[in-house]
Amino acid sequence: MSSVHFFPATTVPSISTAKITPFKNLESCSTMAELKQNHAQIIKLGLCSDNDAMGRVIKFCSLAKSGDLNYALKVFDLLPHPDAFIYNTMFRGYLQAQLYRNCIILYAHMLEHSVTPNKFSFPPVIRACCFDGAVEEAKQVHAHVIKLGFVQDSYCQNNLIHMYVNFDSLEEAKRVFDSLDKKDDVSWTTLISGFSRLGCVDEAFTVFESMPVKNSAAWNAVIAAHVQNNRFHDAFKLFDEMRKENVAIDNFVAASMLAACTGLGALSKVSGFTSISEVVGLPLITNWQRQLSICIVNVDVWIRPMRFTALLPGMEHYGCLVDLLGRAGLLEEAKKVINDMPMRADVGVLGALLGACRIYGNIDMAEEIGKQVIELEPNNSGRYVLLANLYAKAGRYEDVAYIRKLMNDRGVKKVAGFSMIELEGASETSSLRGRAHPEAKEIYAKVEEMLVRIKDRGYVPSIDGMLYDIREEENDNPLQYHSEKLAIAFGLLKTKRGETIRVTKNLRVCKDCHQSSKPISLDL
Repeated sequence: MSSVHFFPATTVPSISTAKITPFKNLESCSTMAELKQNHAQIIKLGLCSDNDAMGRVIKFCSLAKSGDLNYALKVFDLLPHPDAFIYNTMFRGYLQAQLYRNCIILYAHMLEHSVTPNKFSFPPVIRACCFDGAVEEAKQVHAHVIKLGFVQDSYCQNNLIHMYVNFDSLEEAKRVFDSLDKKDDVSWTTLISGFSRLGCVDEAFTVFESMPVKNSAAWNAVIAAHVQNNRFHDAFKLFDEMRKENVAIDNFVAASMLAACTGLGALSKVSGFTSISEVVGLPLITNWQRQLSICIVNVDVWIRPMRFTALLPGMEHYGCLVDLLGRAGLLEEAKKVINDMPMRADVGVLGALLGACRIYGNIDMAEEIGKQVIELEPNNSGRYVLLANLYAKAGRYEDVAYIRKLMNDRGVKKVAGFSMIELEGASETSSLRGRAHPEAKEIYAKVEEMLVRIKDRGYVPSIDGMLYDIREEENDNPLQYHSEKLAIAFGLLKTKRGETIRVTKNLRVCKDCHQSSKPISLDL
């Protein structure tokens, strides 16, 4: 016979008191199993329609790493009157899950049910509009920001500035910026970066000059603007001014200046930055990786001790890591880095993986990444070339023809490859192709000498380095006369044995040139 236990009335908790225990347990949940147990207790207490209780459940399911967004949505759908906090939580959950269109639709649902947005509602919705390319919806959200009186809320307004920059609507971005009574560092740097992204460097500098107080973030933004638009000498001038103003040099400024060194092909200028921080090691890797094709990087040796999870503040650093993993043939690992990034990978990061797919012949991954890269950077001929070459190597000539037609339809012109060489601390760029150079005879003779000598070391030309149907190099340029080989030959003619020769290229170094540079450096 089962027994029945009766408790004194004084020990029976009231509803308001009983809420405390499951709420406290919710805060310590680490798995969905624990969450569901606490959710069941909340339902038993009759709190299934309580926004405070359900809001906590939805928050865990939407935002926690071990959460379940679908479960959050089911809970949300059962609420008779969800409040702004719950909507805001769902907005953030959709944004985190990259379900941008769902976020925008939910915002419309919020308005239809007469729930008034607050200042925390707009930033995730605005960002969802950015990622989704929802220009018209974004303008309506902007109107709501104004209507509800948040025109001076810097968090909302900064997101609007970012939004219009993302839509290449710099006039609108500037109008929002000018409407702010109090502009914070994010306001200034977002606008400066926006002008930079569209190549309006002088306009970016004008905004910078109008700043009442220029901190390191602003200096970095304007220096990065010049670096990103290949105005490297101007970047160095600004950096000198920054030092004269005694502004602290942070890791981001250092990274920009190292990129400027790379752009100038002036590796000797890098030494002044190496002691700034451990983070600078990453741009240094990028710099040396681009300039020293003879360097073989053991990825395991580099990555593990540098603890990349703690050292990746920006997109360029992720690009460096993806490039290193890709060159080592760790394509799945490189793709996982991209998938786990806290922001959406840009064309540089994706392009690094695409290049690695070409090297290792992974046509399936290349096709997936290549289509994304082409749409992100539709005017860059090199993106089409990489994918077309992979199609050609796989015998998919109809796809090669499609890429060629796509380039023609979009008016995309092929980019000729050229190399720069640094001699005595100065960078020289000259056309060595076509035997137009005054020392062409000597240069081409030196190339022949190099190739003969390294063949004795086992060098065999890599036909994988040859481009197929669409060429990045100039038309009819044989493999042995690629610009980097000509530049190395020119350097050998101008230097003494044992001196350092530094060569950079506007395009990715082909496989053959990369491989041949190793025995060349050993032999000559």
